[in-house]
This record gives sequence, structure tokens and C-alpha cells, in this order.
Amino acid sequence: MSLELVSASRCFDGTQGVYSHRSETLKCDMRVGVYLPPAAVSQPVPAVFWLSGLTCTEQNFITKAGAQRAASALGIAIITPDTSPRGAEIPNDDAYDFGQGAGVDATQEPWSRNFRMYSYVVGELPELVASHFAVDPTRFGISGHSMGGHGALTIGLRNPTLFRTISAFSPICAPSQCPWGEKALTGYLGGDRSQWAKYDAMQLIAEIGWSGSEILVDQGEADEFLETQLKPDLLVEAAARGDVPLRLRRRTGYDHSYFFISTFIASHLEHHARYLLA
Repeated sequence: MSLELVSASRCFDGTQGVYSHRSETLKCDMRVGVYLPPAAVSQPVPAVFWLSGLTCTEQNFITKAGAQRAASALGIAIITPDTSPRGAEIPNDDAYDFGQGAGVDATQEPWSRNFRMYSYVVGELPELVASHFAVDPTRFGISGHSMGGHGALTIGLRNPTLFRTISAFSPICAPSQCPWGEKALTGYLGGDRSQWAKYDAMQLIAEIGWSGSEILVDQGEADEFLETQLKPDLLVEAAARGDVPLRLRRRTGYDHSYFFISTFIASHLEHHARYLLA
């Protein structure tokens, strides 16, 4: 697996790079952001994988979150893949919340050939990163926002030996019970709801649990999607029933934007560092 450098910028004594590669999993070219802190010059460092939300690319987090300062000080790399397969040959939909920018491991045509983001994030991408950069593959965490927060929760819960820490901003907590989830999961996976459970964080916590480090979730109380799409209370209730360590921080006045993320991203990286650097 080869990487092509797209750009590299010095940032807080580390390097913010963007790379492209041909993905065998997704059958298209993909881009991924990699921030390497100065500590990576002398030794492998832990890495947090960040999954962005609907309509985002790798650029949203890189340019808006302001995460590099904290990552540099903590000695943690940040891996920021694009959210979706893309290209003229990739199926798409006119709606912002379906098609390119909103992929899972689809089983339905025409999505099943390319839309395999779950397999990409748990298989090809970690192998690619570990083979090209000074990161420690035994010390990975995962985080994300909105749809990407949903991905961080479900991927982390299902892969506890790969990702030791989990956090999320404004995640879609119970997609089987919200309009986005019903539309997307029907489109990508079909109408059999039993196939949806592995992409539903609330159901995963109830069925398989989590015995690792505390899961951290931040939710803005002025988020326009809070009541209809995100439903964090359902996740909290499932965690309590399953004795899963989960902390939900409700943030008064904060919405769904990167202003919210940039305010609290340092505390999320500190959360991951507490366990990954122990």
C-alpha cells in the first residue's frame, strides 16, 4: 500500500499532512489527514482516529477543530480519513444525508461495491497508517462528530482490541430510532432491521457491552438535531443497564458546529491520552 503526499505544513512543531492512496476496500482514491506531533520524531506515538460528520471531508477537522496544539503537547497523532468513497464513478444521491459522505458497509445495490467504510476504518486504514508513520498500533483510540460520532461509538464498541478508547461529539446514538438512521440503514442495508443492530450504538452497548476505559460523549444542548436525530438519553440508559462506563457531558448553549468541537477537543484528546499514555 503506497501513499502520495498531497500537502504538509509545520504545525506546533509537528506536521499536518494530507495523503492520498488507492483503497482496495473502497475501490477508489481516498484522502487522509495525519497530524504527527514532535514526539513522533523519536518514538512511535499513540493515535486517535477522527471520523467527521455528514458532508465533511478530511479538511473540516484539520482546519476547524484546532486540535493540533493539544495533540502536539500530549504527544498524540491524529488520523483523519475522508468520510466516504468519492468520485464520478461512485454512486451518489442528491440528498445531503445519503450517498457520498454517509457510508457504512452497504449490502444493497448500487452502494455495496464501494460503500464499505466500516471495513476501511477497521482494516485497511489502520494497517496503512501503522506501516507508514511512527504510530503505535497497540495504542489507538477513536472519536468523531455526528454521523462520525455514531461511527466512533459503533466501531469502537465492536473492536475493543483495536481501539482502546472511545469518545464522541453529538453522536447519532440510536440510528434505528431516528429519521436519518431509518433512511440510511434502509438504503444501505435493506429493510431487515436485524441487520441494523451492528450499526446502532445503543443496541451494541445493550448486547455486547464495553469493559474498557470510560466512554466520553459531549452534547450541546442548543443542538438543532438533539431531539429528533441524536437521542443521547437512550445511550445513557442502555449504558446504565449494562453497567458500561459512559460519561455524557451536556453543554449549555452549544450547537452542532465546529465552534462546539473546537471548544472541547483538547479535553477529548486528554481523555484519550489518560489511557493511551498510561
